[in-house]
Amino acid sequence: MTSSETPSTPTTSTTNDDDSWQGGRVGIWLIGARGSIGTVVAVGLHAMLAELAPPTGCTTAGEAFADVPLPAFGDLVIGGHDVTTTPLRERAQLMVDSGMLAHRYLAGTEDALARTDAEIRPGYDRAHHTGTQAEAVRRMAADITEFRDRHDLSSVVVIDVSSTEPIPEDHVEYHDTALLAAALDDPARPLLPSSSIAALAAIESGSAYACFTPSAGMSVPALRALAAERGIAFAGQDGKTGETLLRTALAPMFVARGMRVLSWTGSNILGGGDGATLADPEAVRSKLATKTRGLVSLVGDHVVAPLHIDNVPDLGDLKTAWDHIHAEGFLSSRITMQTIWSAYDSMLAAPLVLDIARLLSLAAADGHRGVVPELGFFFKDPWGSDVHDLSQQAAALDDWAHAAGARVRAGAQSQVTPV
Repeated sequence: MTSSETPSTPTTSTTNDDDSWQGGRVGIWLIGARGSIGTVVAVGLHAMLAELAPPTGCTTAGEAFADVPLPAFGDLVIGGHDVTTTPLRERAQLMVDSGMLAHRYLAGTEDALARTDAEIRPGYDRAHHTGTQAEAVRRMAADITEFRDRHDLSSVVVIDVSSTEPIPEDHVEYHDTALLAAALDDPARPLLPSSSIAALAAIESGSAYACFTPSAGMSVPALRALAAERGIAFAGQDGKTGETLLRTALAPMFVARGMRVLSWTGSNILGGGDGATLADPEAVRSKLATKTRGLVSLVGDHVVAPLHIDNVPDLGDLKTAWDHIHAEGFLSSRITMQTIWSAYDSMLAAPLVLDIARLLSLAAADGHRGVVPELGFFFKDPWGSDVHDLSQQAAALDDWAHAAGARVRAGAQSQVTPV
């Protein structure tokens, strides 16, 4: 991409003006880097850099963010943790074979995918780990730190895109950093779920963090307190990619027009790794909770909102969501609306991962400490915010990004302005 491109082209903000972003190169460290989302993130980023594809679907590539100082896509370097050893190229080939990914994107990025695959380290597997959880955190944090130093990165953003975990039981240690530290040193007490081990590794490595899944991650209160204390910017939870995105756009319409939504029924069918994971009744509970909470917040807790997620293996990564909405209008008249949303969920998620990485880099450069509620625009169950209305979230994100960008730009200018 060159600076000669006109502002109206889709690639306008794939690079920023020379004086816009002074933060250097940024690492994206993916938890679950060889999964469907991680693979599409890698293929997509390298395809854009090779000028094989525009940044379609990236919010931060739009005109609204053209004057916000963000790292260019060319400034991003991908690494990560994963418990699987299947190479990215092999995973991408499976996506090509299924019709999900065009062959030209794999053919044009194979060398870059190999380099990215070499940056992926073994993740934490609670079922097979020997030793203490503290040791696992130190190993994972060292992996992230070594990645940052080896590539001379100014910062790293850790983003969890791994499989959904069951909701963990609460423990007193989750609310006390000292008690939690003691438990982590006890090999007989693997207290934290894998997602929270990854979140703690992000904190220990001084990296910003986002949870793109409904797993626990940084939702453990002691970890949040530690992140704020260490000056770590973080955001979550559970990426808002399809059905919930549509719900948070449509539900405010009914409310604004004074219509009373009586029921909102949803049914999701999908296959692939996510379908298999969500076939587990315990794992699906956390997903159902995040998908329903926003709807109830928008239309009221009176709404009847049954929601089903079913594994249909032959569908692969193609997800279809069907919603039936029943509302009451003037003089108790019946209003019915049905929607069908069908898409490859990983294709919807990947550009959001790139957006979140760029924006959390901005938050880190701005010195933000703790949760960034304005990034709730990207999540089903946003941490630090009770706002679920998509238009309100978009406005809040825009305002925050421009304000943070102005502070970062002013700080950079003050460092080069003679006294």
